[in-house]
Amino acid sequence: MPPKTALRKYQRLESPGLWRETEQSQRREVVVGLREATLVLSDPRSEMALSQWSLPAVERLNPGESPALYAPGPETGELLEVEDRDMIAALDTLHTVLERRKPHPGRLRNVILGGSALLVVAVVVFWLPGQLVGRTAAMLPAPTRADLGLAALADLGRVTGQPCRSVPGRRAAATLAARLFPANPPQIEILREGLTRPANLPGNILLLPAPLVQGADAPEVVAGYLLAEALRARSSDPVLPLLSHMGLGSTLRLLTTGAPGADAMSGYGERLVRQTDPLPPLPDEALLAAFATARVPSSPYAYSLDATGETTLGLIEADPFATTPAERVLSDETWLELQAICTQ
Repeated sequence: MPPKTALRKYQRLESPGLWRETEQSQRREVVVGLREATLVLSDPRSEMALSQWSLPAVERLNPGESPALYAPGPETGELLEVEDRDMIAALDTLHTVLERRKPHPGRLRNVILGGSALLVVAVVVFWLPGQLVGRTAAMLPAPTRADLGLAALADLGRVTGQPCRSVPGRRAAATLAARLFPANPPQIEILREGLTRPANLPGNILLLPAPLVQGADAPEVVAGYLLAEALRARSSDPVLPLLSHMGLGSTLRLLTTGAPGADAMSGYGERLVRQTDPLPPLPDEALLAAFATARVPSSPYAYSLDATGETTLGLIEADPFATTPAERVLSDETWLELQAICTQ
C-alpha cells in the first residue's frame, strides 16, 4: 500500500477514461477513481465498479505520450486510456513513490540469489529429469507399460508403415513367440521398411526388420535375434529412453494421471529408426544361457552376425546344441508363412 502522504494531494481524485476489458473487447467510457490502494473503474451511469486495479501493479505502457495508456500488469488484456492531466500526474507520482520504496538488495544479496537460482536451475535441468524418469519407470504397472509401447509403435508406424499383417504370418509370429518364450510370449512385430536392426518397446514388444526375416536361412537365425533382443530389453529397461523422449512435463503427467498426453510420443519413432550407434554388446554367457533355455542352437545366429565366425567364436564353440539335436523352432510350413508375413 502506498504511503498516505503521497496520496493526500490526490485523495478521491476522479477522471474520465476509456477501458477495454480484453484484447477482443470494445472500448467503453468509465470513471477512473483513485483510492488509497486501488484504481477503481466504474460505469458512469450506474456507478457500478467494473474493474479494480492494485496501485502497485499499475503499469504505464507509453511513458511521455498522450493519451496515457495503463494496464494492471503484464499480459492481462485490460487497457485504460486516460487524457486527464491531473490523473496522469497523480499516477506518475505514485509510481515514482512506490518504486523508490521498493527494497533494492545489495550486491552480496544479488550474488547469493543468483547463485541460488543457478543451483535450482542445475537441479531442475540435470538432476531432476533423471531421477524422475527412473522413479517413474520403477512405478509403472504392466498395463501402463503396454499402453506406452503400443503408443510408441503407432508413432513408429508413421515412419516405417504399419507392421506386416498377413494372417498366416501373424499366426506364425505368435507360434514363434510361444515357442521361444512360453512363460511370457512377446508381441513380435515385423516392419516392412525403415527399421534396420532389431529393437524393443515397453510392454514386451520385439521389433524385427522385414529384410532380416526374409533373408534368414533358417528360423533359428530369427530366433537368435529375438532371444538377443529380449535379453537386451531385460538388461536395459525400454521404458527409460521413451520417458526421456517424452520430457519432464509428460513424465510428470504420466506419474500423476496415468496418461502422458496426446503428443507425448510424437517423434519417438523417427528417433528410433535413426539410431546408428552400435547395439550394446551382450555377454556370451548370458546369450548362451538364453539359447539353452529356449532350446535353440546359437551357431546359426553367430554366423548370421559374422559369416567368418571370428568375432562370434564364443557362441559357436559353446553352442549348447553343437552335439545334441535341438528341438525344432518352427515347421517348414510355419517358417514360410513367417517369411511371407509382408506379402499382404
